Amino acid sequence: MRILLIAGGWSDERQVSLTGAASIEAALRRLGHEVVLFDLGNGLWKLIQVAQDIEFAFLNLHGAPGEDGLVQALLDRLGRPYQGSGPGGSLLALNKAAAKSLFALHHLCTPPWVFLPNDPDPDWRCPFGPPFVVKPNLGGSSLGIEVVRLAEDLLPAIRSILARGREVVVEQYQPGLEVTCAVLGDEPLPLILIRPGPRAGFFDYQSKYVPGQAQEICPAPLPQDVSRGIQAMAVHAHRILGLRGYSRSDFILHEGQAYLLEVNTLPGMTATSLLPQAAAAHGLDFDHLIARLIELGMKQ
Repeated sequence: MRILLIAGGWSDERQVSLTGAASIEAALRRLGHEVVLFDLGNGLWKLIQVAQDIEFAFLNLHGAPGEDGLVQALLDRLGRPYQGSGPGGSLLALNKAAAKSLFALHHLCTPPWVFLPNDPDPDWRCPFGPPFVVKPNLGGSSLGIEVVRLAEDLLPAIRSILARGREVVVEQYQPGLEVTCAVLGDEPLPLILIRPGPRAGFFDYQSKYVPGQAQEICPAPLPQDVSRGIQAMAVHAHRILGLRGYSRSDFILHEGQAYLLEVNTLPGMTATSLLPQAAAAHGLDFDHLIARLIELGMKQ
C-alpha cells in the first residue's frame, strides 16, 4: 500500500514524534509498503493535498494537533483510513478533565482532582491537601508536570502553566508503583512496571526518553489478581472514551488500589517504547505490531 506517515507538527512533543516516525517508516518499508513521510509542520492545507494520493495514513503525532483528533477529523472527511481512535475519542482522552469526568461517572478510581481553566481567586483553596501534581490539561510526555510538596507553592505552579495559555489540572499526589497497560484491539497486553531513576521522582520526560533513566519491567511482577484488575480497568477506560485500535493507560498502584491517571491514544512508537515492549511480551515484534495496527485501521 501507499501509506502516508504523518509526524512532527508544532506541539512541544514534535521531536518525540519525529524520532518515533523513523522506526515506523523502517518497519513499513520492511513490510513492503510505499511510504510518504509528511511533517505536519508543513501545514494542514499541504496535508490535505498530499492525502489525496494515499491508501492509508499512519499517525505518529503527540500533543495537539494529532492527539486532539483534528488530523483524524480531516482524514475522515477525505475518506482516508488510519490507525487508532477517531476524533471524538482522541479529544476526550487528551483532555484530562473530560476524561477524568467520564472515569468518575463510570466509577473508575482516579486521584482527587480539580480543573482550573482560569486564574483562581486569591482566597481559593484546593479541596485536598499536599502534595499535589500540577499539569497542563492538554498534552503528554510529562511535559510541564510539577510535583508540588507545599501548599504555599501551589498557586505559583498553577499560574506558571496558565501564563503559557494552558488550562490546569491539579491532582492529589499518589505515592506507589507506576504501571502502564496497553490495549490492542479489545485485548489488554501485559503490564509494564516503571521504576523512574532516583533523581526523577516520577516518570518524567527525561525518564521516558533518555536511555537508562528508568527501569521498565515487562511483564510487571505483580500478583495475578492485581494485574487482571488493572487490565480490566484499561479496557474499561478504552471503551468509556470510545477509543478504537489501541491505547495505553497509565496507573499508580498504592496499597493494592490502582489509580487511573490518563489514557494515551497515540502512545510512543519507537522500537523500545512502552507499547512495543508490551506487544513483544505478547508475542508481536515491532513489525507485526505495525501490521496489526494497519489491519485494525482498515477495518474501521
